[in-house]
Amino acid sequence: MSLTVAIVGRPNVGKSTLFNRLIRKRLAIVDDTPGVTRDRRYGEAHLGDLTFTVIDTAGLEDAVDESLEGRMRQQTEAAINEADVTLMVFDSRAGITPIDEHFARIIRRMKKPVILIANKAEGRVGAGSVNEGFSLGLGQPIPLSAEHGEGLGDLFDALEPFALKKANEESGINPDAELEEVAPIDLDEDTGEDDFVAAPPVPKHMQLAIVGRPNVGKSTLVNALLGEERLLTGPEAGITRDSIAIDWAWGGQAIRLIDTAGLRRHARVVEKLERLSGADTRRAIQYAHVVVLVLDGNDMLEKQDLTIARQVVEEGRALIIAANKWDAVEDKTAALKKLHDRIEWSLPQAKGIPVITMSAMTERGLDKLMKAVLEIYVTWNKRVSTSKLNRWLSEITAQHPPPLVGGRRIKIRYMTQIKTRPPTFAIFASKAEDLPESYHRYLVKSLRDVFDLPGTPIRLILRRTDNPYDKDRD
Repeated sequence: MSLTVAIVGRPNVGKSTLFNRLIRKRLAIVDDTPGVTRDRRYGEAHLGDLTFTVIDTAGLEDAVDESLEGRMRQQTEAAINEADVTLMVFDSRAGITPIDEHFARIIRRMKKPVILIANKAEGRVGAGSVNEGFSLGLGQPIPLSAEHGEGLGDLFDALEPFALKKANEESGINPDAELEEVAPIDLDEDTGEDDFVAAPPVPKHMQLAIVGRPNVGKSTLVNALLGEERLLTGPEAGITRDSIAIDWAWGGQAIRLIDTAGLRRHARVVEKLERLSGADTRRAIQYAHVVVLVLDGNDMLEKQDLTIARQVVEEGRALIIAANKWDAVEDKTAALKKLHDRIEWSLPQAKGIPVITMSAMTERGLDKLMKAVLEIYVTWNKRVSTSKLNRWLSEITAQHPPPLVGGRRIKIRYMTQIKTRPPTFAIFASKAEDLPESYHRYLVKSLRDVFDLPGTPIRLILRRTDNPYDKDRD
């Protein structure tokens, strides 16, 4: 049996739109009228390389009798009981409503694994209320746009451990150590640990995508890693048209190696086939764990390279830059300095990105590349204990206190890591929304330096905590 996932939430939050997105068909009727869906609807969903059963449900109704609404609620509760994991969806444009809070309490009482989805999170209006989802006590909300297909990479990351657990259960393997539990944050937690908490075991394979502009040597690199002419190569740009996934292993780590079509600037893409190839490559980035951006050593980090790199970082994927054809570069010292300076200036949000010089044609530098891939994968999965984080927070805010806002200083009270892949932290503070971007960057930089998190994106979420005794608060 495959993993079973139920989609629940109050009416009109986009459950059926998400269902259609996952099954890649317009099977469920979608309309702005609440209550269109009444029965359970099943479909085969595909997300990255995951295949699972998904259940669309009626909007949770506040009724327990034998009325139509009460029977609809019974159908939804049956779907939750049947599912291995539940996606609770709320509308991030509307924010958290009392009905959302009511049904979050119901779901918590059912004691089933839950992933919280902040749907309609596209644009500034939708993104503004995502973090309100923390108040439901169901863990970190995943910002997503079911209509536009945004945020599916984060949903993939959240579902993958449950799929692995299901597979282990069916094969008789003890799954308990395989799953990073999705649970509410305990604000009183203090483990007393001084070192990094071991992250859960990584999935059965690492998703490694090879990306870059056309004709930089991506397929040649894949062939060199595999030790065989697995992919067609040549001097013509654009030979690879769709993403090719190959199961492979390096140093005992199972890897799904994905070769992709070259990405050109949108203005230069005129053929429909190339547009489709580009969309396929962007999906490969979305579902990858580590991405190797291949550059031509004689033409490095032009505008399109930086566009690709920023997309990788914004998706929260671990990034490595591979300067290929390095044997043909004349002034290697000057070229490397220029490359490092460009990265430092243009990609500050992932400071410390590994840069590997190599030649896929002569197979030089492959060991260095794969060593860097495995190292950044560990960093991307790294978890820091709550006690150690808060000791650091106390020291760093004492050295450089947050600024004054309206004559009163912002008080940063508490911090915890809420997820890995990439490392994501929540800071609880008074007037969190007023914390300047410069102080936000200061905290991220110190986090990266102190806890040895080079190269990986770091997400820092600010959450407001009100003082109930403050009569003058907003």
